[in-house]
Amino acid sequence: MAIACSCTAASQVDLRVLDDGMKGPRAQVLVLGTMHLSAFPETFRPESLEPVLARVAAFKPDVITIEGISGEGCDLMARHPAVYGADAMAYCRHTDEARQATGLDVPAAIAKVKSTLAAWPAKPKPAQRRQLAALFLAANDRASALVQWLRLADAERRAGDGLDQALVGMLEELRTRRNENYLVAAPLAARLGLERVVAVDDHTGDNIAIDDEDAYAKAVRGAWESASAQARPIREREEALSKGDDMLAAYRHANRPDTLRTAVAVDFGAAMRDASPQHYGQRYVAGWEGRNLRMVANIRAAFRDQPGARVLVIVGSSHKPWFDNLLGTLLGVDLVDAEQVLRDPAPAAVGG
Repeated sequence: MAIACSCTAASQVDLRVLDDGMKGPRAQVLVLGTMHLSAFPETFRPESLEPVLARVAAFKPDVITIEGISGEGCDLMARHPAVYGADAMAYCRHTDEARQATGLDVPAAIAKVKSTLAAWPAKPKPAQRRQLAALFLAANDRASALVQWLRLADAERRAGDGLDQALVGMLEELRTRRNENYLVAAPLAARLGLERVVAVDDHTGDNIAIDDEDAYAKAVRGAWESASAQARPIREREEALSKGDDMLAAYRHANRPDTLRTAVAVDFGAAMRDASPQHYGQRYVAGWEGRNLRMVANIRAAFRDQPGARVLVIVGSSHKPWFDNLLGTLLGVDLVDAEQVLRDPAPAAVGG
C-alpha cells in the first residue's frame, strides 16, 4: 500500500504546466500515420501520392523524421550481436558498395556527413550534392542520399564525386521503390529545400528474450484472432484502398481516430488479454512500448536545437497513438491535427 501511495503521489506532479508563460516559439509536430507501401500491389502508382504530398508540404516542416534505423543504430547493433541478434539486424542494410566507392565505414561516414553539413553552403554545387549523397549512402542513410539525388537537376544525376555507377543505380532504384521513406519523405524533403531526413526507428528496446518462439507466436496470433471480427472492417477497407489510386482517401482513413482506436485495440489490447503462463502478450506489448519510447526520444533529439521547429513525423499508423500521447507531454511542443492537414484543400499550383 505504501508503494502504491508513493507512486500516486509522484504522478501528481504535473510537468505540463512548466511551459506556461514560456518565452520563445513553440514547436509544431505533425504525426502522419502511414500504411507501409511495401505491402501494396505492384500496380501501385507513386504519382497517386501527389494529393497527400501537396497537403503535407503545406505544413512546411523544418524537420522530417522517418521510420528507419539510423546508420549509427545499425552500427551499434552490428557490434553487439550477442545483445541484439540477427532479428534486429534484419531492419538494416549493408553499405558494401558505398564503402568501396568512398573508402569510408559507417562511423567515418557519419562523421564526414556531420562536418560537411556544418559547412554546407547556401547554394551548393551539383558536385557537392553528389558527394554528400555518396557520404549518406556510406553512413547507411539511404533516404537522405535520395534527398540529395532528387535535389539535383536531371542532367546532374550521374556518376562522379564519390558516386560510382553502382551507387547511381541504387539511387535510381530507390526513386520508385514502394516505401514511404522514398516515395513520401524524401520527395517532400527535396521539394521543401531540406538537406536530409532523420531516421528515428529503434529496435534496441524490443529484443525481448523468448524461450519458445513457436509458443510465443501462437499466443500473440491467438490474441489477434480473438479480435478478428472487430478488425475485419478496417482490414477490408485498407485492402480496398491499397488497390486503388485514391491515396488521399487511404491516408485520411489511416489517420482517423476511430480507425486508430480499433487498430490498437485488436492488436495490443487483445495481446494484453493473453492468458499464456509465460505472459507472452504482455511481453510483446512491453517490447512495442519500449520501441515507441525510444523512437519518440529520437524525434525529440531531432529538433532539440531548433526551438519552434515544425516537425513532420512519418511513421506506421499503429505507432501514431503512442507518438501523439508521448509527444503531447513534451514541453514547448504542440501537436498538429493530421486529420485537419489531410482535410484541408490542396494548395494552389505554382503559377495557378
